[in-house]
Amino acid sequence: MELGIGMFGDLQINSKGEVQPAQQRLQEIIEEVKLMDEVGLDFFGIGEHHRPDYAVATPEIVLAAAATVTKNIKLGSAVSVLSSSEPVRLYQNFATLDLISNGRAELMAGRGSFTESFPLYGYNLADYDELFEEKLDLLLKINNEQPITWKGKFRPELKNQEIFPRAVNNHLNIW
Repeated sequence: MELGIGMFGDLQINSKGEVQPAQQRLQEIIEEVKLMDEVGLDFFGIGEHHRPDYAVATPEIVLAAAATVTKNIKLGSAVSVLSSSEPVRLYQNFATLDLISNGRAELMAGRGSFTESFPLYGYNLADYDELFEEKLDLLLKINNEQPITWKGKFRPELKNQEIFPRAVNNHLNIW
């Protein structure tokens, strides 16, 4: 059995009712992950949010910072909002995290429970299900094939394209 902690990266409110600065929250998160690693937890996951009450819009960047102060704990998103992400870039970012962390990166692809990323990135909420299905198909193909040829509705076609960098074992753990 493995034991881990997931968090959203939400901004905390102090005793005076003031919202803490995002910079402070991010530093706290990195220190917390360091402690999790030191006490032997197996996994840390952080969510993606595009709202003023959260400090983390790009989990992979926070996880890369955590990778530099940890040795064993697996580092993953909880979740990365695949429906409004670009699958090629998402794979590349997590493959880079995997290289930095010596193979400890995990990508949890999800639909997201908030919808603020759809208008932010120019997507129509009416395409919610179709976007996720298409992008998951592409992400898994990138993870399992090299080079790839792929065609979908929402992004330009890929023809015999190689995607770099590759993860440590040429394959990411994607949930």
